[in-house]
Amino acid sequence: MNTQAVRGPSDTHRNTGGGHLPQHANGILLSGLAAVMLSMGARADTFAKVYYSARKDQLVVTMAYRGTNPDHTFSLKWGKCGIRTQGGFEVDAEVLDNQWQDVEQSDYTKATSFSLANIPCRPAVLTLTSAPRFLYSLQIPERVKQPP
Repeated sequence: MNTQAVRGPSDTHRNTGGGHLPQHANGILLSGLAAVMLSMGARADTFAKVYYSARKDQLVVTMAYRGTNPDHTFSLKWGKCGIRTQGGFEVDAEVLDNQWQDVEQSDYTKATSFSLANIPCRPAVLTLTSAPRFLYSLQIPERVKQPP
């Protein structure tokens, strides 16, 4: 006579000490994991001040950030020029921090100037982005022709 045990739903979900955790423990672990991920992902370089210098034809960006040192270097990753429906152009630039993985210990600010001499589409609305999704838009006027 061949007999086999038939398992019911209660048998398949029984905690037998084989690596399964009670349901409330899973919730605690997930909450802790979410807190750690949020604290790691909260890194942010923000715009303290942004303006266009007509005299020098430059964009001046002051970034506020946290780190272990004041020696962060910021650069721009330019997007493509687009045509606005209202007329004129639009262009995006992402602000990059060369020490984006620096440990957040102290507050710093740093002003950096970027030449706009090689921007082909002007006048343009320039939208700067910085992680995690901070945006700043400003109008860049037509290039002023310098007298010879």
